[in-house]
Amino acid sequence: MSKVRREDQAGVALITLDRPEARNAIDTEAAHALAALVHEVERDPAVLAVVLTGAGDKAFCAGADLKELAGGSAAGGRSTSEGGFAGVTHAPRDKLWIAAVNGAAMAGGFELVLACDFAIAAPHAVFALPEVKRGLAAVAGGVWRLPRAVARGVALEMIATGEPIDAAEALRLGLVNRVVPADRLLPEALAIAARVAANAPLAVRASLALARRAHDLDDAALRVEADAIGRRVMASADAREGPRAFAERREPRWTGR
Repeated sequence: MSKVRREDQAGVALITLDRPEARNAIDTEAAHALAALVHEVERDPAVLAVVLTGAGDKAFCAGADLKELAGGSAAGGRSTSEGGFAGVTHAPRDKLWIAAVNGAAMAGGFELVLACDFAIAAPHAVFALPEVKRGLAAVAGGVWRLPRAVARGVALEMIATGEPIDAAEALRLGLVNRVVPADRLLPEALAIAARVAANAPLAVRASLALARRAHDLDDAALRVEADAIGRRVMASADAREGPRAFAERREPRWTGR
């Protein structure tokens, strides 16, 4: 049985880490299976948004499988040269990724959340980068993405102490977009993803590409990129279809071109 599952519905791919007995920890097999799915969904024109979650109700992902690591397995087995940890944290991605955090997101599991575009969480979810408690460092994105996501002092405290925060605190800090009852978590995440998938694919991808770089570019460079993206989007067939569908009072038929 695969340790990672993919299910598709109406432009949305649901990817589930499926090792509930191991708190959905990432071992070498799971890492490479997830990396393969990242490649698949990113190259699948039918997929416009992705929801990433964990099986069961205890953990989203406990990070790297420390039992495998303690057994002498090389740490690099849970990373890929292109995609980083679990094939996700460093992977180039055009689609919108939503983390549906159904429990503990620890260490690399929290780094998977930070690598997604945004997250929603169940009330019992907890978040931590406890690597320092195991003589490790959160170098799969945690030590630089967390300071970009929350106030510097908050991030440094979490990184240096390794202590967790709960879902309510994550919401207050803006680490998650919303907290919903556990039985509503997946339906809510899939509903958001479906709303994304209903929009013009080229416009969504182009907008996300620029928004993701907003932290790294100054205003002048952003304006240059925005102008280039705007010209490309405005020249597309979808840019003509959207106003036409509005005028004709019908749903648009997007082509992604």
